[in-house]
Amino acid sequence: MKIGNSPELSSTPVGVDKPAAAQTGRTAANGGGAPVGGKKTPEASAKLELSTNATQLLQGVPDDGSFDAAKVGRISQAITEGKFTVNANVIAEKLIANAQEMLGRMTPH
Repeated sequence: MKIGNSPELSSTPVGVDKPAAAQTGRTAANGGGAPVGGKKTPEASAKLELSTNATQLLQGVPDDGSFDAAKVGRISQAITEGKFTVNANVIAEKLIANAQEMLGRMTPH
């Protein structure tokens, strides 16, 4: 987590596209006339800044081929049919490789 004034940070409003009922605290269940719980919704008092990576994640899945919907469908079908098998050795090897990579990136204090 980064704290401070980073050039990577951008000011991106979060939750701007909420429905009006969610913003005002009113719901159709209570007639839409009174705030939920009888309380007024507080005004926003903080500004949230997101990194460029977080902003990209909020924009959705990129269409660069990194998401294989067909593969997800095949795996989902195999799980549903009870045919999906987990290779614990492969998972363990990848976990160890990822840990070694992360440890290699760390700098001593």
